[in-house]
Amino acid sequence: MQYTKETKLIDVKGVGEKTAALFSKKGIYTAEDLVRCYPRGYDYFDAPVSIEDARRTCTGQGESAAASVPANPQRPFALRLILLGNGSTGYGGGYRITNFRAGDETGQIRLTWFNMPYLARSLHAGETKVFRGYLKQYKNGSLQLEQPQIYSLAEYDSLQGTFQPKYPLTQGLKNAQFMRLVRKVLDQLKTEKDYLTEKEREDLGLPEAGEALKEIHFPHSRKLLLDARNRIVFDEFVAFLLAVRRRKAQGDKTGRIPDPMPMTDSSVVQGLIDKLPFKLTEGQQKAWADIREDLTGPYVMNRLLQGDVGSGKTILAILALLLCAENGRQGALMAPTEVLAQQHMDGVLKMTEQYGLPLRSVLLTGGMTAAAKKKAYAAIASGEKNVIIGTHALFQEKVVYRNLSLVITDEQHRFGVRQREALAAKGDDPGTAELPVHVLVMSATPIPRTLAIILYGDLQVSQLKGLPAERLPIKNLAAPASDRGKIYKFMMGQLRAGHQAYVICPAVEEGELEGIENVTDYAEKIRKALPEDIRIASLNGRMKPAEKSAVMADFAAHRTDILVSTTVIEVGINVPNATVMLVENAERFGLSQLHQLRGRVGRGADQSYCVFLYSEGIAEKPKRLQILEKTNDGFEIAEQDLKLRGPGDVFGTRQSGELGFELADIYEDARILTKAAGYVDEKLRREPDFTFEGVKVFDARSI
Repeated sequence: MQYTKETKLIDVKGVGEKTAALFSKKGIYTAEDLVRCYPRGYDYFDAPVSIEDARRTCTGQGESAAASVPANPQRPFALRLILLGNGSTGYGGGYRITNFRAGDETGQIRLTWFNMPYLARSLHAGETKVFRGYLKQYKNGSLQLEQPQIYSLAEYDSLQGTFQPKYPLTQGLKNAQFMRLVRKVLDQLKTEKDYLTEKEREDLGLPEAGEALKEIHFPHSRKLLLDARNRIVFDEFVAFLLAVRRRKAQGDKTGRIPDPMPMTDSSVVQGLIDKLPFKLTEGQQKAWADIREDLTGPYVMNRLLQGDVGSGKTILAILALLLCAENGRQGALMAPTEVLAQQHMDGVLKMTEQYGLPLRSVLLTGGMTAAAKKKAYAAIASGEKNVIIGTHALFQEKVVYRNLSLVITDEQHRFGVRQREALAAKGDDPGTAELPVHVLVMSATPIPRTLAIILYGDLQVSQLKGLPAERLPIKNLAAPASDRGKIYKFMMGQLRAGHQAYVICPAVEEGELEGIENVTDYAEKIRKALPEDIRIASLNGRMKPAEKSAVMADFAAHRTDILVSTTVIEVGINVPNATVMLVENAERFGLSQLHQLRGRVGRGADQSYCVFLYSEGIAEKPKRLQILEKTNDGFEIAEQDLKLRGPGDVFGTRQSGELGFELADIYEDARILTKAAGYVDEKLRREPDFTFEGVKVFDARSI
């Protein structure tokens, strides 16, 4: 049976309603959804090594005699061992623990499994098998292989030298099940004509699209895997840039659309600037001049305000909303999370009352009750409210604006082109259609100007540099994980002084990423390490939106002292009282992402600190962490990130969801981005109506 992109998963042979329901939890409903759900990583099966070789690699005692031994001690080891006796099962720490002794010609090792007592009956002395797991070495020199997988010699031989995909799973969905279904669908998927010709692929150094799709799931070699990834990254960039270029083409030769009804400048706005308890920085003054000129000039604003974390973008957004209100029009401010939207709302209300501003604000988020939403809809449609603050709920069909003339989106890379266009399109509502809609997108993710020009070809770019005078520079430290006890002691000093702290872990739960800290276990570990009166909460992206909002709201209100979280807090929370950021396994994150995480502290008048702990077994402080110790300048860090990260490292940690890309990373893949931009510009020059239909790359979240 042959499948097409549109084939529903339930119609794939062997898929029942129960299985289809499990995949639907991951947003997978069709054959295309399935094959476009790329592996989150790969498990490479090295050749088995001896006990002594594994010991030397883990302790860093020189080069191993076996070239295949992984350089990273956090990767699993495969050992070909003889069981030296029958197993025993005992109890400890709430677990049933099964132990075996095993060995080879170079030494002995203990094999340990948790809650698997049946192995004491199924494994027998004298058997030779391959055991693959994570190695632990104790101070007395003894070795232990924890929870290893067990293979017959023939089974492991068939896997040796292969990359096995690891997929993003949900409860009840197994990786092996995911692999089998992907393989079945790929084998029977109807291939479509590649939009790149053979000559174009040759010139670009890229494989055919169908082959790339197969290799990204089941790579035959590291080179073919990298080639496949590069092809899919190229496609993602092409799809994104096509959308950007088309938007720009809607304007004049400069990409700017004429404004038939410019706003007029207002003395009220300048009056607010004069009354502020702080002076706008030079960067803020220049950026405000750009925004004011756009709003009162001959062209409709379509501007990116790119400012470092804590650089003071919010006050510029308020000034723009005030100018809009002074001209009798509505302005909308869209934030990526409900917590951040509420914080924006609180800030606007406070300034409105303090300075007597003519702003009539309303909040609109998905989490509001039906009655509250209905009331907000009516106030927006009548024009009673002239400042509308919320989340993606702002561009839902039920929201009708009266005279919308300004749209501001906070954290641009969390909203795709299609989403901000959907909100701007609300200018077509009754009572609004005659007004042009100005767009201001704000991002705290500094991007090198060379890349920004490519990525935001439809936008004018303002860069906001420098911090407000009242902000103290964050003090930074990169240290090995063995210093964790000292860091906890320092953190306690800050907590006892009435402050709060963040702790960031790369994973949500045990086993998601091997050998690293996870939120679930860490929250318990830190509870045991610190006094009982310290209030600790945890947060991760798998929680329901209402749960996440409640946890963040509690932290913002200082009902908790420490928030243990994944990178979900990278944007969407502003707690000036938080003065400590501790990042575990910091080497796992990209340089710019670490800078974004650091931006959660240093938001108040008190001195703040950021500590980057790198994993045990890493002998030398990573270069990226050395850079973070030396500078807080996001634009300098972005440039350094561009230099440091090589193209297409599929085994590294990519930025999380930059611009909605599935695989692409604007730093690692800067060279591919440049190639894609050249291809798109040349293609549109020769074929103005060129469309990208060959491969689905983006969904509604992205373009």
